Amino acid sequence: MSKTAGAPVLIFDGDCPYCSIAAVALRRLEGVEAVPWEADPVGPFLEAQFGDRPFAMVLVDPRERRVYAGRSAAEELATRAGTPGIVGGLVRDNYDRIADVVGTLSGRGRDPADVHDTYPLDPAAGDLVDELRAAASDAPAPTV
Repeated sequence: MSKTAGAPVLIFDGDCPYCSIAAVALRRLEGVEAVPWEADPVGPFLEAQFGDRPFAMVLVDPRERRVYAGRSAAEELATRAGTPGIVGGLVRDNYDRIADVVGTLSGRGRDPADVHDTYPLDPAAGDLVDELRAAASDAPAPTV
């Protein structure tokens, strides 16, 4: 785990074994810190950023001062993982279907929120990124 200041932070569905595996892979390959949506610091961060606690995949990049959510987060992660541009576009365009299938397979009882854009990092949310990063060590080990 990098715990590098400024490293991107991924907020993911910690109850989803598929999401957990992807989060672990990104942490190892790309230096992205991964924290489950259920971790204590996530709620205050989301409230500061969105004014609510949307259930969504969120990628926070404090260096870029950007927050990617939903489809935008999936596309950005595909791009950062070095997949061809067409893969990122396919992930973005099929995000809802993928989320529905993963939710069904994992038994998740809630639908992802309808937030899918790239947003400027709110200064109040930016102040909470280190707390998110610290919670990354609480990410559950993937179970299959």
